[in-house]
Amino acid sequence: MDHVEHLHGLPAFTFPQFTHGARLPAADAAAWRIEIDMDSAEEPDVYWERFLATMPAEDVRALIVGYPWYTEGMDGMDGMNEWVAEANSRLVNLEALFLGDVVSEQSELSWMEQSDVTTVLKAYPRLRELAVRGSSGLEFPAVRHEELRTLRFECGGLSAEVVRGVLASDLPALEHLELWLGEEYYGCDTTLEDLAPLLEGTRFPALRHLGLQNSTFQDEIAAAVAHAPVVARLESLSLSLGTLGDVGAEALLNGQPLTHLRSLDLHHHYLSDAMTLRIREAFEPAGVSVDLSEREDDEDDSGARYVAVSE
Repeated sequence: MDHVEHLHGLPAFTFPQFTHGARLPAADAAAWRIEIDMDSAEEPDVYWERFLATMPAEDVRALIVGYPWYTEGMDGMDGMNEWVAEANSRLVNLEALFLGDVVSEQSELSWMEQSDVTTVLKAYPRLRELAVRGSSGLEFPAVRHEELRTLRFECGGLSAEVVRGVLASDLPALEHLELWLGEEYYGCDTTLEDLAPLLEGTRFPALRHLGLQNSTFQDEIAAAVAHAPVVARLESLSLSLGTLGDVGAEALLNGQPLTHLRSLDLHHHYLSDAMTLRIREAFEPAGVSVDLSEREDDEDDSGARYVAVSE
């Protein structure tokens, strides 16, 4: 996984540890990455306060929180969540927040420590976009939020408890939802039954993009999606990053029409050449943009398939 390059339409810019003489973009012209080196002489709380005092904070629209707050042995997400939440009277125009911009050179995904991320939703009722990377200790109890448009979870194993909390939430403005389900070894115990309220279309009336991704049971998800009522009102669908094979693709071809979609993202898949051609012939002439990149091969002796993001 890579560092976030853009958030909320703004380019990412790391707030420097030394600002004297530094040329900084306008506060509302960047998605500000909060990241401090482990060997820095500056204490994290001092760095955070200096950011809030320098910008000015009331003009900051997007915030990316990175290393080292999400690693084992640090105060962790609880502490950083509290700092961000307590700054709500200063970050009064914050619209987008990415929690956990950490790459493998800094920490393995499975080591990243998260917590109850609804804390920041409650603190920022005007927040429009929330993305979360990492799932160890992640909590998402049911919450109501009037303005949230985008909710994304990037992880190698998303728990059923978190999924149920999301689907029990009242998010009337939610348009874009991504759930990276992952694999059992890294914490995924989510089942199709847990996803049923979402697939039935009884949740999130404004939803236009759905991503059910990075799953070891991607064929089963595809078969369920093929007949799911929610699909009729989507503009884009992603079943990428997982173990999708010909069985799941066949279900998509034999299910409800998908030609109303603007895009269908299936990248990182295990489709045969023949099935890849069938998918293209079924959707591309109708104007659907289909991503079939990153074809994987499961023809080794083990026949194993792997999700794109796990540890």
